Amino acid sequence: MAGIAVIGAGMGAMAAAARLAVAGHRVAVFERGATYGGAVGRFERDGFAFDTGPGLLHLPAVHRDLFLKTGREPLESCVELTQVDPASRHVFADGTAATLPNASRAGVLAALDEALGAGSGERWSDLMVRAREAWDATRRPLLEEPLWANWHVLGRDPYPAVRRRGLFGLGGGKGPTTATLAEVARRELADPRLIALLESHALAYGFDPRTAPASATVLPYMEQTFGSWYVAGGMRALADALYARCRARKVEFAFDAEVTRIVEKDGRAAGVELADGRGAEAEFVVAGVDPVRLADLCAGRAPWGDGDVRPAPEPGDRGVGARLTVCLALRGARPADAVHRTVVHAADRAAELAGVFGDGPAPRDPCARPTVTVLRPDDPATRPDDAHEAVTLTATVAPHGPVDWRDPAVLERAADELVASAEAAVPGLRERVLWREVRSPADGGPVPGPALAGRAGRFLRPGNRTRIPGLYAVGGWSHPGGGLAHAGMSGAIVAGLIVNGDDWHGSE
Repeated sequence: MAGIAVIGAGMGAMAAAARLAVAGHRVAVFERGATYGGAVGRFERDGFAFDTGPGLLHLPAVHRDLFLKTGREPLESCVELTQVDPASRHVFADGTAATLPNASRAGVLAALDEALGAGSGERWSDLMVRAREAWDATRRPLLEEPLWANWHVLGRDPYPAVRRRGLFGLGGGKGPTTATLAEVARRELADPRLIALLESHALAYGFDPRTAPASATVLPYMEQTFGSWYVAGGMRALADALYARCRARKVEFAFDAEVTRIVEKDGRAAGVELADGRGAEAEFVVAGVDPVRLADLCAGRAPWGDGDVRPAPEPGDRGVGARLTVCLALRGARPADAVHRTVVHAADRAAELAGVFGDGPAPRDPCARPTVTVLRPDDPATRPDDAHEAVTLTATVAPHGPVDWRDPAVLERAADELVASAEAAVPGLRERVLWREVRSPADGGPVPGPALAGRAGRFLRPGNRTRIPGLYAVGGWSHPGGGLAHAGMSGAIVAGLIVNGDDWHGSE
């Protein structure tokens, strides 16, 4: 079978490599870093361990399918996967708190009524019913299929402003809405706490709710419907398992092996050239890199044409934020009633959004007391003993550039704000800190979110097929976008295109 060169060892790239190897292809992965997993990182010190990327898994069916299709061992035989219940606790700006159960529409309705007042749960539930319509309309084209050639139809928002039927507003309805997520929140939720709940899901993926399409309501819908899951030992264990699966299927890996050029022959991709001068021939090249970098690797030949979805060249043009992470080693045991995930909402959402997204690339200050996600897994693998606790704080912030995240004073001041906010979830937090590790947004760059329908296609990602025969794009900045589930589907789509040909339209 054909030889395939894969650039990068991120989760999407490894998902493609494993599927292609099972299909009989010889696969070699070239990773410029020292390890695999991409954004699914791990930091360890003094017996403490922290996820430095995603902290929870949503849509686990994607990875269950990946492991079933690439070997006889199912996912649960390779990692210990458990539902997180309650799914989350939300502490709002006025001090109100709501604890939401995992994957229970009725339970969420009751919890919101109890915490926020009668009728709150019903308003949220009604919103999720309309979100389900958007999900049903976009699930296949935005998660399971290659990007459509007539992708412009996906630029029409399927969120139902009024009751109607039909894909993307076709078939007798009054047509799709062009509302933003923030407009939907104000119109349909009214309560500022419910608005904060909805918008926090978009913000967690790096989206600005003021510009994100109404179809972004699928983000809380996915979580509420399919649940939140944790991998014992931390999410890095999922990357370990996928790497082991690739190796078991004879995928070859080369680390500290930077690809500097994609070699072409007779008008198609024919291999890669490395920084040390070595080369590797291949009949197909799968690029798990930022599409902007991919264009550079193609020596001036554009991977996408004028009629294609094209990557935004600058971080500020991508409409997404970056992630600030603070790892806290704490003295004292984790309380038995501690919630795995708590979201502490910003006191001033308008100031937060201005600080994260602004109105352009002009310098701006990080928001004081931003929305902070506090992760407190009840996992012995994350702490040296039961007299200590490992806690991870994350916040969506402006990317490097508008804020100088390489300035130590700026970085430490922003980390202090996260810790101060997190005390609403962990009382007495600052007195318990033994040490902390701060991960700068300057090191990780902007965070790619999943592809969304609406807003004239601004939230779509470049397709997996490129204009260069034999060259395919995979990973968070390519279709269908970022997140663990979407990375897994990106790998599945690329493998399907190579195995079945470019006319393949997705699994039936």
